[in-house]
Amino acid sequence: MGMLRKLSQASSDSLLPTRFINYAESKRLSSGGPHLPPWGPVSALDEWVAKEARPISIRQLMVFGRFLSEPRLIRSANYVRTELPRRLAHRIRDIQTLPYVVVTNPYMSQVFELYYKAFETLRRVQEIKNLEGNKFFCETIRETLDEHLEVIPKLAMGILECRDLMKQQDLDVFMNTILRSRISRRVIAEQHIALTQTFNLRQRPTFPTTQSRSDAVGEVFPKCNVSTLIQRCMAVVSAICSASYGPSVTLPKVQIKGHVTATFPYILTHLEYVIGELLRNSIQATVEAHKFEEEPPPIEVTICETHLHVTIRVSDRGGGIDPDVHSHLWSFSKGARSIQIMDNLSRVPRMAATLQELRISTHWEKMKPLNPTGSIPTPSLKSIYEDGNTLDLGSLSNLSERPANLRLGMGLPLSRVYAEYWAGSLDLHSLDGYGTDVFLGISKLGNRNEQVSTRARMDAL
Repeated sequence: MGMLRKLSQASSDSLLPTRFINYAESKRLSSGGPHLPPWGPVSALDEWVAKEARPISIRQLMVFGRFLSEPRLIRSANYVRTELPRRLAHRIRDIQTLPYVVVTNPYMSQVFELYYKAFETLRRVQEIKNLEGNKFFCETIRETLDEHLEVIPKLAMGILECRDLMKQQDLDVFMNTILRSRISRRVIAEQHIALTQTFNLRQRPTFPTTQSRSDAVGEVFPKCNVSTLIQRCMAVVSAICSASYGPSVTLPKVQIKGHVTATFPYILTHLEYVIGELLRNSIQATVEAHKFEEEPPPIEVTICETHLHVTIRVSDRGGGIDPDVHSHLWSFSKGARSIQIMDNLSRVPRMAATLQELRISTHWEKMKPLNPTGSIPTPSLKSIYEDGNTLDLGSLSNLSERPANLRLGMGLPLSRVYAEYWAGSLDLHSLDGYGTDVFLGISKLGNRNEQVSTRARMDAL
């Protein structure tokens, strides 16, 4: 029996605070007046908890959005309308089954309230029947997405404050489940917003009647060239590290080898975050291990393509990882550096967990050019797909900002959540005193469903 089921069997009088118990009990404990709690009767939540999540794949997103029509857009809207509240309901129930002392943590409580507010808003949206209804619905989910930019910092601080109240493994299972579900909700919501924007653009007389097969379909790139993406991520990460270490420090070069023409369908923001995090870790480790050398050893990125998978290996000679650190490398409830991480998180009230939100100082235009052409690498990585077209990132254009050099202690574990979400993998092998190899596995065909926890799966743990 899994962690969440075990915790749910704690005594009822110590399990949940008054605001998290069911409506009948809260009414009994109140003064008997007609006042209703703002989170609504438990029967509404139970109804949605009983509904299974309906996972989708990248290929489904791509095929469905390829030939947009008004009926298809309305179908997409109603799928999102019914899917978001059920996925929120599952996670609300998971929070409710945590021990009393954890649920009443101020940060965890705020996350709970954000989730319940979104659940109550979305479950009340009526069936969408026309474009006007879809316009209103898109505004609603945009507002929800914006409000939920607070979730990751609050969750992380709550987990750190509760690290002595639950086992590290149980906290990490909970955090992984919550974050994976968060990714799933943003995927379907942002995909629908992007499809709506595309549909509206196509109604304009000036919109081209033909579409390249490599064009983005909503948030999905059918032919993401991983070599090009690595180079662009490297430009951004190099800018970040140059600003952090100063112009006198020579950064290691990145050598890309292997199947450099490999392409596959993917959501760029997910891959950008993971590769950006891996490259930044390797650059920083290499610089600090070879800071007295004139030319640090290069970082090697090897791409291996098979019929079903693409594997990306990032190898550095940055001295490896201390065995004492390795034991909690993938944990969200870190040990020795928890106080510093808490302080850093307190300075990041909103976080989208994308590469685009990283900023150097406050404006990229203040940076000195980093290449002979005098151009500054852009933080919004737009031109990734095969034929060099550009993409208006739409729902990603107004993300939160956070200082690029502020370490939050969650880059690797969050990268693994992103990698595993589309049935991929992220593994690390360290030679203490020499270097580190990190392996990112990607399902190449895009036909694997999102790895999101359904209610039945959680009950079976």
